[in-house]
Amino acid sequence: MAYTITDKCISCGACEAECPVSAISAGDGKYVIDADACISCGACASACPVEAPVEG
Repeated sequence: MAYTITDKCISCGACEAECPVSAISAGDGKYVIDADACISCGACASACPVEAPVEG
């Protein structure tokens, strides 16, 4: 199941840099994950300092 980014996001960009399939991009006020491109690897969650990316 693809990851999503919650409202905890502080727009630091750490997750975008770690995504191996470039499924993360800057959105309006927070980063967003393209669910169709996400491979559910968890790299974004590991890189995030505020635990914004969650699976599901």
